[in-house]
Amino acid sequence: MKKIYFFILTCLFLVLVSCSDSNPTLTIEGGQIKGVKTMTNGIIAYKGIPFAAPPIGDLRWKEPKPVVPWEGVKVADKYGDAAAQVTWDPESFYGKELRASGSVPFSEDCLYLNVWTPAAGQTDKKLPVAMWIHGGGYREGFAFEPEMDGGEDWASRGVILVTVTYRLGVMGFFSHPLLSEESSNDVSGNYGLLDQIAAIKWIYKNIEQFGGDPDNITIFGQSAGAGSVQSLCASPLSKTLISKAIIMSGGGLSNIRPGVKLDTAQVINKSFMDYFNKVTLDEMRALSFEELLEMSKKYMEATKKHVSWWPIIDGYVLNGTFSSEALAGNIADIPYTIGFTANDLFDMTKAVGDFCSLRAKTSSKPAFAYLFARQLPGDESGAFHSSDLWYVFHSFSHSWRPFTKGDEALSNKIVDYWTNFANFGDPNGAEKGIWTPYSDAHPEFMVFDADTNNAVCTMTTTPEFKGNTLRR
Repeated sequence: MKKIYFFILTCLFLVLVSCSDSNPTLTIEGGQIKGVKTMTNGIIAYKGIPFAAPPIGDLRWKEPKPVVPWEGVKVADKYGDAAAQVTWDPESFYGKELRASGSVPFSEDCLYLNVWTPAAGQTDKKLPVAMWIHGGGYREGFAFEPEMDGGEDWASRGVILVTVTYRLGVMGFFSHPLLSEESSNDVSGNYGLLDQIAAIKWIYKNIEQFGGDPDNITIFGQSAGAGSVQSLCASPLSKTLISKAIIMSGGGLSNIRPGVKLDTAQVINKSFMDYFNKVTLDEMRALSFEELLEMSKKYMEATKKHVSWWPIIDGYVLNGTFSSEALAGNIADIPYTIGFTANDLFDMTKAVGDFCSLRAKTSSKPAFAYLFARQLPGDESGAFHSSDLWYVFHSFSHSWRPFTKGDEALSNKIVDYWTNFANFGDPNGAEKGIWTPYSDAHPEFMVFDADTNNAVCTMTTTPEFKGNTLRR
């Protein structure tokens, strides 16, 4: 009897040890960390991991600095703050669609990332990793918007998903001669991109703790996030760390994203600050985010000169635009997936086709083109800019729309394609499928659509752009 009792106790102990090991304590840059179990069996989430020091005070408008160490075990169960930005109008089109307004705290202390993994602590697992960069015109948005809630779906397919927050607007892309003067690289302004690069480097150094492969990192993003992907693939600081890239609604080979030269950006911002007699960095850093926004509004009204902030051609982070660097053969030589929606900001058919054609002529690595054509159910908005996000992250539960079985099937198909691409560099997976790389000999787009009950995915040489339905 005692032997049976001891055997039962031993079994219970082993079960408990096994359960506890499914969510192990990890050691990463900064200290020890523990995640939280999700609703999907075996998937652990880590929210709000700092990947750099808070860019506040004297660190405002500087390159991201190393993580500040913490004591004890940090329980990563809460997202970090979203970057300082203007809150969405809840009555605007996107305010209603994406529910991004008023739902999270905004702060300059925003350099945090989030990880979903099925292999926490399994350092020999070597799973592919995908880093998501949110859009929002380089001035708004955050890594954990509800429509981007796809970590469990991605991780359940064997791909570790990492989502990152980065500095936006005046905090992320403000340049000034005094800032360039204090910089060791004599440049200023691309702090948001430098944050993203710091996140990639953090992944490269730490992702093995989460079961990931630092040599298999895919970056993907939509809108300004897609523009960021393009910048990172062109940047000498990051392109060698990237294995694959997915560009969603960011255009391709064109002059749509011409890029601002550093000298031009500095003149504009110096004039802006001089107008308010802010002539020292201490004075500028003492201004609150709200004061800076109010100043920019007053300046534009008084001078009729426009002030805005986005990536800069500075000769350090960026030597040219994505298009010019692609034409010169200076972008990451990796597989690409690139496309847009049927009612996007503009018709990107030629820009995407030209980029894929260039890649086919100059590289052995494939480029896959697509069009998301599903006219979303519920109204006549169509396949508008950002409408594909619910499908890429299978996040229908966060939308008011009456999605159908066909939408579910289409979402599962797209998540399969995206995760296959992250794993194999081919959306079809290890075996060949119907989605073939774009080339002059086969200038075809994959068209994603659905009916009430089924996903409808077909290849065509004539993707149909239906016109812009962007609204505010």
